[in-house]
Amino acid sequence: MERRYRFALWIFILLGCWVGMQAQAAPGAPSSSHLDNTAKITLGQSAAPLYGPWKFTVGDSPIDPVTHQPLWAEPDFDDSRWEEVNLTPRDDAKDPTFGFSSYAPGWTAKGHPGCWGYAWYRIRVRLNAQPGEKMAVAGPADFDDGYELFANGTRLGSFGDFSGSTPRYYFSQPMTFPLPMRSISDSVTTKLLPGAANDGSFTAVLAFRFWMSRSTLDQAEDTGGIHVAPMLGEAGTVSVIYQSQRLEAVRFFSLYIIEVITFLLLGLGAFCLIFCDRSDRVYLWIGAVFLLIAIYSAVQIVASFTQLTDALYSIAIIDILQFPFGYACWVMVWWVWFGLRRPSWFPRASTTLAVVLAVVLVVRDLWDDLFHIAIPHPVSISLSAVSLVIRIAFPGILLWIVAQGVRSKGIEGWLALPPVLLFGVQRFTGVINALYIRLNWRLFGVFIGLWNIADLLLAMVLALLLLRRLVHSLRRQRRMALDVKQAQEVQQVILPLAQMKLPGFAIQCEYRPALEVGGDFFQIIPHPTDGSVLIVAGDVTGKGLKAGMLVALLVGAIRTAAESNPDPESLLGALNRRLLGRGDAHATCLALRIAKDGAVTLANSGHLPPYLNGLPLAMEGALPLGMVEGAEFSVMRFKLAEGDRMLQLSDGIAEATDADGHLFGFERVLDLLRTNPTAAEVAAAAQKFGQSDDISVISVTRTAGMEEAER
Repeated sequence: MERRYRFALWIFILLGCWVGMQAQAAPGAPSSSHLDNTAKITLGQSAAPLYGPWKFTVGDSPIDPVTHQPLWAEPDFDDSRWEEVNLTPRDDAKDPTFGFSSYAPGWTAKGHPGCWGYAWYRIRVRLNAQPGEKMAVAGPADFDDGYELFANGTRLGSFGDFSGSTPRYYFSQPMTFPLPMRSISDSVTTKLLPGAANDGSFTAVLAFRFWMSRSTLDQAEDTGGIHVAPMLGEAGTVSVIYQSQRLEAVRFFSLYIIEVITFLLLGLGAFCLIFCDRSDRVYLWIGAVFLLIAIYSAVQIVASFTQLTDALYSIAIIDILQFPFGYACWVMVWWVWFGLRRPSWFPRASTTLAVVLAVVLVVRDLWDDLFHIAIPHPVSISLSAVSLVIRIAFPGILLWIVAQGVRSKGIEGWLALPPVLLFGVQRFTGVINALYIRLNWRLFGVFIGLWNIADLLLAMVLALLLLRRLVHSLRRQRRMALDVKQAQEVQQVILPLAQMKLPGFAIQCEYRPALEVGGDFFQIIPHPTDGSVLIVAGDVTGKGLKAGMLVALLVGAIRTAAESNPDPESLLGALNRRLLGRGDAHATCLALRIAKDGAVTLANSGHLPPYLNGLPLAMEGALPLGMVEGAEFSVMRFKLAEGDRMLQLSDGIAEATDADGHLFGFERVLDLLRTNPTAAEVAAAAQKFGQSDDISVISVTRTAGMEEAER
């Protein structure tokens, strides 16, 4: 295959030096001047570029009422009044596959500025093909925007969909069209050529009907029609040239393929990092930006190699959605990265600017194509001015954010500055191109644009910063884990032992937090002289380290208040005052004092009442601690006989939930207590069912006789 490419390339170079063409067609028998202006091509296993002379005119052809074909495609149509155009490339042109319009300037640079819609190219060539030889035309590799091809009035095909009132067009791609030799050789033009029967030559009139959309006018100063000359030749050679152009396109866009893979992996990696630190939203914004770049590059590849989506929707995705919202995402990346808070309206302003810019670009660039309604020139100028202002505002916002990052983060801000500057500059490629500053390069046939460099540089800097941020995040998490472990150890120290005996009482305690640090708390404080015991149990709002810190505060307050006045109601009042004014620091709490003779004083502030011999005590409700000043508590007095058992359960037992969402519930609690379980068995039953909250159980049994306290 490689030899065929080399052979075709050498033939192309040698024959390209031979070809000189002039075309002029007239109705009826061609005159001698017509014959002199007919390009003469002798073709073997070769192909030649059709540089010209071409006949050109803007507008569209009338339709023949008999054949229902365009009159301007007919071989005997008189195009002598049309303009003459030559597609020979400029001396400094270096890209015969992708002309980038400057290879052969379009019609807007040749006397038709601001002209869009239909235009026609015609060329007359004399062919001398061997009997049975197959021939083909290679369509232009670069053009604006779509075309139909006719040979001696016969439609050979098209690039784009011309079936509707407005053609659908795609990004430029190479195409080949076989020439129907029989129909061409039997045409009127061939019969009228002197000597046609003697030397086997015949004339073919090739006609291109081009369409360019209104939005293409704004892409360059020399748009419109053909930028790279079509080729005519032996079908096998044309096929080789076509394959070579396709392979060249793959190499040309290979950087976009690399970008799709790179940024897709980076985006997924950034999203995965959120699992390492759920509190850091910057990973979500970075993932969104990387995926936008991957989508942009993927759409570019699909649009450049296939006709799955037309250019209109590809432009909408690439230039209208990706550009403004990509800018807004970059603003949010650096805003969150540097931890900025002021001014608070910056994120909303960025989103608003992105939406406004997207609407402006849709109306200015796509309105004509979408709705076939022309935008008045003053409106178009105003929209362009708005677009320019927003394009300037976005880089300004980014630079301001990075400047704040330099002040607050130092090295991270300096690392972000170069790619952000380059990112801002590459968004003004139109202005820079007008200054004749080069913004794209070819390296071993691979196209590299300034925007590709900006995207890759940003990715490299962000990857470096992400690695640095991840290391800091892991260190911070280790410190937090150490803090949680220390808090857990402190909580274990301040809670009573699982079993303890006091004179006249047997007490069991069980505590199983839902997280490392729980929000349930209890204290058992025997009086040093009168033989009574004070039991306080409660549940603070929330879970985790914050709840554990509040538990430590309350335990200290309980110990302090009990020393001055062990009365349960007085103790709850002291705890209520301690929590007032601390925001959402609230807690339910129950305090009971059991005298040596079994007399019980019970005060409750929103906590579950205890169970006496397996049945719940009936108590009035009350507000939790820390809600209102001077709160009133439910108070109850009764007496424990010898052998009576009282259990205090936290709400984590009744609220235990299984995999199907069923609650453990109070009915199961009653059934469980009928079996006279230990405190550990009660906690284990709820935990096995499905723990969702902290579980704590305190069991107090009045015993017969006086026993020394054991620990």
